[in-house]
Amino acid sequence: MTTPRTIEVFSAGCPACDEAVTMVRDVACPSCDVSVLDMNDPNVASRAKSLGIRSVPAVVIDGKLADCCTGRGPDEATLRAAGLGQPVA
Repeated sequence: MTTPRTIEVFSAGCPACDEAVTMVRDVACPSCDVSVLDMNDPNVASRAKSLGIRSVPAVVIDGKLADCCTGRGPDEATLRAAGLGQPVA
């Protein structure tokens, strides 16, 4: 018997996350084992950080963060360039 593909969806329960969960479940095949992980759980959040997850929803397939979910999330330099932390004159 073949080992199923492990699909993990990291979610905060928001509408965007719910939409991603639905999409993953709709696309999953019988050999996909889909789990939805709640980022409000400190253990899940810690694991997400170790995987490089910076924003949700995020999908991990067989222990690897999907390319579509990498490199996102707030970046201090970009936010400062947009005016964060700078008084309005």
